[in-house]
Amino acid sequence: MNTVIPGKLGRFRTAVLVALIAIAAQVAAGIPAIAAPAEQNPVAQQVPVQPPLPFPIPPSPPELDPAFYAPPADVVASKQPGEIIAARAVHLAFYSTIPFNIDAWQLSYRSTNTRDEPIAAVTTLMKPRGDNGGVPRPLLSYQFPQDSNAQYCAPSYVLQQASVPGNISGQFDIPFEFVLPLTGLGAGWAVAMPDHEGPNSAFAAGPLGARITLDGIRAAENFEPMGLGPQTKVGLAGYSGGAITTGHTAELAASYAPELDIVGASEGGVPADIKAMYQMASGNLGSGLIFSGLLGVEREYPELAAYNAQHMNAFGKALAPVKNSLCLYSAAILPFMNLEGGLYDSPNALNDPVPTKVFDALRMGHAVPDMPMFIFNSNPDWIAPVGPVNALVDQYCRDPKAQVQYTRDHFSEHITLEIDSLARVLLWLKERFDGVPAQPGCAIHDEGSMALDPASWPIWLQGAGTVLAGLVQQPIGSR
Repeated sequence: MNTVIPGKLGRFRTAVLVALIAIAAQVAAGIPAIAAPAEQNPVAQQVPVQPPLPFPIPPSPPELDPAFYAPPADVVASKQPGEIIAARAVHLAFYSTIPFNIDAWQLSYRSTNTRDEPIAAVTTLMKPRGDNGGVPRPLLSYQFPQDSNAQYCAPSYVLQQASVPGNISGQFDIPFEFVLPLTGLGAGWAVAMPDHEGPNSAFAAGPLGARITLDGIRAAENFEPMGLGPQTKVGLAGYSGGAITTGHTAELAASYAPELDIVGASEGGVPADIKAMYQMASGNLGSGLIFSGLLGVEREYPELAAYNAQHMNAFGKALAPVKNSLCLYSAAILPFMNLEGGLYDSPNALNDPVPTKVFDALRMGHAVPDMPMFIFNSNPDWIAPVGPVNALVDQYCRDPKAQVQYTRDHFSEHITLEIDSLARVLLWLKERFDGVPAQPGCAIHDEGSMALDPASWPIWLQGAGTVLAGLVQQPIGSR
């Protein structure tokens, strides 16, 4: 979806804008957010909320904001998972420039890493304006593809007004994908957007991201101004790097946060097997990005960091600090690298015991999600190969309780499917929030293009109308 708006609108363009907003308002009126009756939240935290920074004072990137992003270890350890450490109001903006008329906050909260150690994490929350007609709101947890090892590439910084714009920093994907959670906000949904790579920006460490995401949902439900609670219906969504975390979150939810009412999870461009991605990327266009993922994973798995320190060659070690300091666009530099034989002292290094153990921990399929799943992938995907996704779906579907809708798109590739799928994801989540039962069992569909589904076309209009209304400072989600 192209959300780039010209800087100077003539009379004709102004008329078109007003018309689109009017039409979108009519469409949005037919897309209510219906959730189960809410109960008063007994664990709501009334924490002090810092006021937002006045424009044009820019927000500090996480690297220069340790008080919020890296609170003292003893303070973090004293909290329970999902318990809020600090809160502040923020201004969110279109590509860091034009602010949206919404209520938004950031929370610093306690989470847990894969070694069961307490860590601090951050999530960004949005609440629609208005009371939603008295109907309890559902909560969308949207996991962006940060796909970078630098903290300033995280959504909590990139989405703020006066931050370094994504197209300058190289983090272009988060501002673009903001259309999806913003459209959900316009439909009356509350939204949480966690920095799921954690305090060390561990790109591709899905089991870590799952814990941070689940604790971020807990924190959102605990945050008194959001008006949520234990009965809040929750939906998960993420694409590509965001799907890494979303998939692991769906698998881990039942054991890590069984009290959450997660009614569905949508994931696309699914990195179901990181090792398979790495092998396919070797010598191909995506090698620069996937190498950044390997460097991110070692930040969560010390055994892999030690292995890389011992076995990675001088070229790989020299490249690592450069890759670790860049956001998504710049992190993709140096394509066509030989990732298997050109970075290590062994041509088959990834089959050694340490990498094999870590790759197995990162592979999806360790548990069958206990909620409905919407999984989709481009059949000719050149970043997230479809074979492991097929295998993952087959594995899930051996469980008679599994509920999986799997779509393979044949006219797209990895990047174009990110765009083509937006409306279908929102439509599927709407049905889960509305209480429409998901199709029982498993269903696999092959389609030309997900964008050609007529049922999703009104959602495209709603998304365009929401963005346009926001750009002219109309309150989003007001009812």
